[in-house]
Amino acid sequence: MALESNEKSNQPINKFESMLKTDDVYFFDAEDFEDIIHHYLNNGKIALAKKAIKIGLQQHPASIELKLLEVEVLVFENHLDLAENYLDALQVLDSTNEEIFIQRANIYSKKDNHEAAVVLLNKALALSENSFDIHSLLGMEYLFMDDFKLAKESFMRCVSFDEQDYSSLYNVIYCFEFLEEYDGAIHYLNDYLDRNPYCEVAWHQLGKQYFTKKMYSEALTAYDFAIISDDTFIGAYFEKGKVLEKMGKYKDAIENYETTIQMEDPTSHAYLRIGKCHEKLDNDEMAKYYYYHTVHEDPLLDKGWLAITDFYYRRKNHQKALYYINKALNIDGENSHYWKKCAQINTALGKFDQADFAYKQSVELGNYELRTWLGWADVALRNQDIPGAIHILSQGLEFYPESAEIKFKTAGFQLEINDLINARISLIDALKLDFAKLQLFSDQFPQYADTDWVKNIVSKVVRRSR
Repeated sequence: MALESNEKSNQPINKFESMLKTDDVYFFDAEDFEDIIHHYLNNGKIALAKKAIKIGLQQHPASIELKLLEVEVLVFENHLDLAENYLDALQVLDSTNEEIFIQRANIYSKKDNHEAAVVLLNKALALSENSFDIHSLLGMEYLFMDDFKLAKESFMRCVSFDEQDYSSLYNVIYCFEFLEEYDGAIHYLNDYLDRNPYCEVAWHQLGKQYFTKKMYSEALTAYDFAIISDDTFIGAYFEKGKVLEKMGKYKDAIENYETTIQMEDPTSHAYLRIGKCHEKLDNDEMAKYYYYHTVHEDPLLDKGWLAITDFYYRRKNHQKALYYINKALNIDGENSHYWKKCAQINTALGKFDQADFAYKQSVELGNYELRTWLGWADVALRNQDIPGAIHILSQGLEFYPESAEIKFKTAGFQLEINDLINARISLIDALKLDFAKLQLFSDQFPQYADTDWVKNIVSKVVRRSR
């Protein structure tokens, strides 16, 4: 009876492993050794690969291919100098072997000399009859160099060689996304799908591009086709749920998220999305149920703790909100937005010292949002540190020099300390930037808004603007 192809391919491996268990020595063709070594390398069994190389070279000491596999292992284990010495000797024997240039390129890549690696890979490309793998390696080198245009072209060539090469397809789309060429990605994927209409991976990626462009109906259609192509494709159900959320179809979104849970072990991310949908539907108890399931499933998922925090914060249960934001900060204390949320909660609780510290942490970690500067300045005022509040606003002004809100607030604080000269300058600047926001000044500083001093400044600015 004829053997199946996978049985044939496993025969040398089974024979080799049988030999290792005994004291017998079996003979293998050099090609069989190559297959055995590739099998072990592809499965991460480096020790067995090295043993096969050693025995293979004992039986076939002149085999350049086996010696090149030995070099590959040396490069993998960072024995770069020894690998280069081996390659020098091999190049004398066979100067037109593209694998020599590929391994030299790998060595340069390991040394972070990606430009030299590209030169060598192009030499290998000129010598190679089968250039698929070389284009893939070139694509990775271009990614290391942040040359996403050339990386994209290399991975496109890989896909043109093998349209089932989904790894390269993902890399093509990654390059499009990094270059923010979403229309280009959509065109490329539609062209690909004309040739491969039942490729769930391509439909899934197309849906993501439409989602990025807020073309939600088109995204929904793409995910539906992904599911038609493979009704077990969990990622398509999950992404479809996100689209339905954006469209306000929360019940349908929940249904899709629940499908992912039924098909595979539940994930914290699915629980989190279901919780948010229930909250949108005002199903508070169900929202809490799924939020708590989120953090139970993955206690290190800071977004889960943040969701619970926001849930209680929106319901003005600030004490519980503080408890849960501290949970999030214990997991990710470098997250500037969590510190800002912590500051807002402490402000609501009247804990202004803690709020001041949290705002400081948020800014130091890179949160330079306008609301952060304004909120922090208000906290400084509550702490009776008006000079500090003015300094905070001056820092914010560096990021938002055209902000009338900062100028109006600064003017009010300067009036608080009777700095009339600077208050006048700040108020005039604010009125020139956005006269309509004078109401913000009136709301926060009513004790000054109706004074003749302020009214005179306002009327002068009005006259000059006519």
